Amino acid sequence: MTRRAARALASCLPLLAQAGCSTQLLRESGAALPAVAGIRAEFFPQREHQCGPAALATLLSSTGAAATPDALAHEVYIPGRQGSVQAEMLAATRRHGRVALVLEPQLAALLQELEHGHAVLVLQNFGLPSLPLWHYAVLVGYDRARDAVLVSGAGDRPRRLAARRFIGTWRRAGYWSFIALPPGGLPASARPARYLDAVAALEALVQPADVYADYQAAVGRWPAEPLAWFALANNRMAAGREPEAAAAYREVLRLQPGNLPARNNLALLLARRGCIDEASALLAPARDAARAAAGQGSFAAQIADSWHEIQALRATGTGCRPP
Repeated sequence: MTRRAARALASCLPLLAQAGCSTQLLRESGAALPAVAGIRAEFFPQREHQCGPAALATLLSSTGAAATPDALAHEVYIPGRQGSVQAEMLAATRRHGRVALVLEPQLAALLQELEHGHAVLVLQNFGLPSLPLWHYAVLVGYDRARDAVLVSGAGDRPRRLAARRFIGTWRRAGYWSFIALPPGGLPASARPARYLDAVAALEALVQPADVYADYQAAVGRWPAEPLAWFALANNRMAAGREPEAAAAYREVLRLQPGNLPARNNLALLLARRGCIDEASALLAPARDAARAAAGQGSFAAQIADSWHEIQALRATGTGCRPP
């Protein structure tokens, strides 16, 4: 097994270390923390080599999803390798209708999510970089006074793990972690693009209506973010909600007049509803900009195709039905 392949595979340890001496790493994380934070979740005993299904069941249960290690084992556990790979952990989360969001590799991001009620699934390495002992666990809280985190373990309740010990094992696993968000749920720490990418990954597996609440939540959280409005507009178009899609595209252009994809998509939407003059006027600046911009070859071709479609629709002579 290559080192890269080994990094993606977690087999389970029977026991987590208890909290040790205080180091105050939680105080130094840069996050403004209350003294204690804890999350309700259902804990599942971990059978040998199967911490992946147990940890994922705990994470999903914390979001209200029905999941058990036995049901998840066939999705994430690889018998021949006696472990679970990260990509399958994320994919299984999406198959249960949850946004799987990989967090920034910073302790402050984990603590922010815990403070906002989000359990965090983490990958740990209790061995050496050259001889790893991989383990999946779920952070469900922290105790700032004791400088410790609460982590799901082999039993049916969380264990206290010293912050220094946790950070060391997490660092050796590449600082990898993720959260699961229910429909309309928002992360505490992620930036818009990272969250929208995670929603798009879920959208590839479900119907547009299944992630509508996520995109709506994004524009509510980041109302001045053109990317959030553009993603919402595309989602509305895919769901056949053309008037609402047009409104969202117009909001993108209000925030960012030079956004060529939004201008192109709105122009096509208008043209297909018979509003040829408005569509042509809207697309003309994008056509000129795409021609003039260096490195815009593929998108210039797309805009040229849209322009030809709009002019062809002019010949049909249908009346304008404004969205």
